[in-house]
Amino acid sequence: MKVQKNLSEISERLSKAREELRIAEEQVLFQSDVMEDAKTRMLVSETPLADREFRTARDDYERLVAQRGRAQAEIVELQGEQDRLLDRMLGPRS
Repeated sequence: MKVQKNLSEISERLSKAREELRIAEEQVLFQSDVMEDAKTRMLVSETPLADREFRTARDDYERLVAQRGRAQAEIVELQGEQDRLLDRMLGPRS
């Protein structure tokens, strides 16, 4: 029964991690557009303010990409854990 309980918990965690990944992907796409707009303004206006806005947008984009990477890694880890538990539950195969 403990394996089934662990599988249930992992399933819930996987569901949450997938939702986090979905949200992170949306944020990365949005921030990519923000960054590109800021880059265009920076190149056109050539002001310190525009340069700072671009750097801020780029830093936010990089932070979101890293967050997405962590969510992807968590999903891979949870799927591996789930596979190991399923193997334990099914027992040795002939």
